[in-house]
Amino acid sequence: MKFSVVAAALASTSAVYGHAKFQYAWKNGVDLGAGIGSYIRGPASNSPVKNVKSSDIICNTNNSPVPKTIEVSAGDVLTLEWQHDNRRDDIIDPTHQGPVLVYVAPTASNGQGAVWHKIFDQGFSGGNWATDKLIAAKGTVSITVPNLAAGEYLIRPEIIALHEADTDFAVNPARGAQFYMGCMQIKVVSSGSVKLSSGINFQTDYKSDGTGILFNVYGTPGSSYVSPGGPVESFAVAGAGIGPVPAAGSKPSTTPPAPATTTRPATTTKPASSALPTSRMTTVTIRSSTTAPVPTNPSVAAVAKYGQCGGIGYTGSK
Repeated sequence: MKFSVVAAALASTSAVYGHAKFQYAWKNGVDLGAGIGSYIRGPASNSPVKNVKSSDIICNTNNSPVPKTIEVSAGDVLTLEWQHDNRRDDIIDPTHQGPVLVYVAPTASNGQGAVWHKIFDQGFSGGNWATDKLIAAKGTVSITVPNLAAGEYLIRPEIIALHEADTDFAVNPARGAQFYMGCMQIKVVSSGSVKLSSGINFQTDYKSDGTGILFNVYGTPGSSYVSPGGPVESFAVAGAGIGPVPAAGSKPSTTPPAPATTTRPATTTKPASSALPTSRMTTVTIRSSTTAPVPTNPSVAAVAKYGQCGGIGYTGSK
């Protein structure tokens, strides 16, 4: 008990490594460059979202269309990269342990309503949390594009930090699980057979006192942890997962795993109808090269303490 109290206190005040943003992506080992404001709908700050009832839980605080959409085909490998502030810095505070998840939804929905489908989920395995592995991998997780029908989609990677998740946010807004996510705009140009139907609604299916969100990471075995959002979809394709960026030009088989019977979390509200904001959009085609670019590894500078776990400029969720 004493250790749990001390560990929790350290986690709430630790700010050397800070928080994280989904900022970059790679296609088949080719660096797509900085994504926020280009092909990633992401926030200006690395502060977490905590209120699961807020619209910020969908794509973070800036869920508006961005100019570029990345063309992909079924079987392409997308590597999604988190960083604290800059590439190859401290990723996220190591006390912020928890799962790494990836979802997909049609872009036309703007992510609103019961439209999201889980295609990757790693919680606690091999004695380590997914975030431990993410830090060791320099912030990258790779997923394989499923055999989706042609069209535009949002890819939403998410970290759930559980260091303060022993308390329900609705009971004490100073604590609670922390969510770090953003949405990447893609266009599937291959003619797949998977047409997305009803999925989960983050604002109703994610609950502050629900499975995988209210969890005492210090007093409960990690092996008992179950992520929110239900099971991974049967159409998801096994990929590299958390680890280094695959070599340029690498592309696995598009054969999906054998279909599994899944139970969809109960949804209490119908999908919301929302018009997508008007914006000029361009589609970008990235061709794989034969050699993988090597990112620059800047020296890590000391990060000033934020004074609170909310992060730089944190004013709370809407």
